[in-house]
Amino acid sequence: MSDKKKILIVDDSEMNRALLEDMLSDEYEIIEAENGMEAMAYLHEHELEVRLVLLDIVMPVMDGFETLAMMNKNGWIKSIPVIMISAETAFTYIDRAYGLGAVDYISRPFDERTVRHRVDSNIILAEKHRELSSRLSAEIFEKEKDNRLMIQILSHIVEFRNGESGLHVLHVHAITEQILTALRKKTDAYSLSPKQVSLICNASALHDIGKISIASEILNKPGRLTPEEFDIMKTHTIEGAKMLEDIPMHDNEPLIKTAYEICRWHHERYDGRGYPDGLKGDEIPIAAQVVALADVYDALTSKRVYKPAFTSEKAVEMILNGECGSFNPLLLECLKEIADVLKNELTVISLGNSTDKEIHKSVARTLKTGGSDVSNRTIRLLEHERMKNKILSSLTHDIIFEYSASPEMIVLSEWGADYLGMPVTITDPKENDFGKRLFNPKDFKTLLTALKNTTPDNPSISEKFMLDINGNKTWCKIVANSMWSDTESPEYEGAIGKIVDINDETEELLNLELKANLDSKTGLLNNDAARQHINNALAHSQGKQFALVMFDLDNFKQANDVYGHLFGDEVLEHIAGILKRNIRSSDIAARMGGDEFIVFLDYKGTVEPQIKRIFSRLSGEYKKFPIKISMGVACADKTVTDYDELFAMADKAMYAVKKGGKDAYRYYDESMADITTDRNS
Repeated sequence: MSDKKKILIVDDSEMNRALLEDMLSDEYEIIEAENGMEAMAYLHEHELEVRLVLLDIVMPVMDGFETLAMMNKNGWIKSIPVIMISAETAFTYIDRAYGLGAVDYISRPFDERTVRHRVDSNIILAEKHRELSSRLSAEIFEKEKDNRLMIQILSHIVEFRNGESGLHVLHVHAITEQILTALRKKTDAYSLSPKQVSLICNASALHDIGKISIASEILNKPGRLTPEEFDIMKTHTIEGAKMLEDIPMHDNEPLIKTAYEICRWHHERYDGRGYPDGLKGDEIPIAAQVVALADVYDALTSKRVYKPAFTSEKAVEMILNGECGSFNPLLLECLKEIADVLKNELTVISLGNSTDKEIHKSVARTLKTGGSDVSNRTIRLLEHERMKNKILSSLTHDIIFEYSASPEMIVLSEWGADYLGMPVTITDPKENDFGKRLFNPKDFKTLLTALKNTTPDNPSISEKFMLDINGNKTWCKIVANSMWSDTESPEYEGAIGKIVDINDETEELLNLELKANLDSKTGLLNNDAARQHINNALAHSQGKQFALVMFDLDNFKQANDVYGHLFGDEVLEHIAGILKRNIRSSDIAARMGGDEFIVFLDYKGTVEPQIKRIFSRLSGEYKKFPIKISMGVACADKTVTDYDELFAMADKAMYAVKKGGKDAYRYYDESMADITTDRNS
């Protein structure tokens, strides 16, 4: 990898790019893009490597202002300085560029000394900013770590006296954070800011500090406490609050105020039956309500001297059933929603893997706009990871892809791009071969909608589509995970997934399903399959006219008796062949059993020409054996929407033919309503 810093020049004029490259290439590595979309595609892959962007305003596909807006949306503008390069000198252009985050503006024609000075200065300023941000992050991290450490030491002293696990403080912190996060998504009734959430979580560690004042023989008693002992135990709420209240000169600190509320009121209950003050409903501060629920959940799921640990599922059930007191209904809804997440989160904490992660999250919240140091070592590590991913993707014959929602683009693995005959980076995938040739356009839209409808908690999808792989229609499975921004209100950013060839197994499954639906002798649909298809057609008729034709062979018994059953089978196959040749692909033909068949078809105006044609083609001879049929026809009007009803009508019409001399067809009418068929007897 080159030691030179990378500059991305974005200009549709090759001459302008060449001039700038001549001015800067001795000190910088130059990357070129003809428009904003190409620049977005490069930054999407190499964001951390680019030290500065020189950006033209007037360009095709995506102009400079659109590019700046997209860099803002993706957060790149915070770490990559952008200098506008343009012949446009109107103040409206310049003001708009600065408003969108550009750090400088160079007018054409270019002066080499001006260009080099502006580029060098802005790169140095950006690196100083990153260095200061890195130092600030480290200082805040250490300060936050020290603060939490002191709170945890104090809390562990309480837990040591109480005989509880040292994990209780960490558990309550994690549960509190999960409940508060769910509560913020559910309602804004409590006006909880990210800063307040962090404050409540930190203060939760002090909820039982008042137990320092409780005698050990009561605190660690393995059996049930006497009423007198329980009254003493309850005083830990007031004692803890008093300790915090008595801290000199810090009683107005937000952390002390919140910790006071939690200490004093985390045993209050929503119905007013808690202690020490019998507060009811939202008279109890929300911080104390949430910590109370977190405390109860962890107490149930942890082993104590007086009880074994309950499972997470059992604990939630007990809380929801009111076995542990009354809680805010909104908080109970939150608990149900996060139960699975809590179970996993506490497992991670128990393994000792969470503290630094939590502190980093807190630092990120404090810095907000961030700006961590992107060192050469970081870039080398990222390059190493990219190389590993490249090798891994080349070892599988699945097509790996990354989808970016804004700007919309697809990045394929090198193997996948080569296999499909497409470029690695595909901009505007809906309008090119990826979304129009590889996919049916409707299927591609369905895929993108499915990805967008995921959530950060449920990011996975698995969909099956028929794709055009190099001219061959191939069944493929798309397995993908959506990506969301790491913000308080996560935004959908895109997805990473793979395209897996499942054609062979899908074809095999379809063949098995087809065989299960077909009559073994004739290859027509069987009774059950016909019923399902016809009911579906009737349910989605959309104003179409339908007719059900039922017929059997008048003298089929003679074919079996005189010529044998094998010949009878040949006759059935002959009839099936005639049907297949004389109905449309949208029509449904089935063998009901024996020598009985049905045909279901739609028509416009009158069905008579189709009925007459089918009847005349079926009547004839097979190997000198005369074939004559009795046929009944039932037409479905708006009142007939059920297969069984239509079947009964056609059946009666067919039996009317039989009673009238056979070898004919008739339409069902009301005069046939009382006809009794063999199926009715």
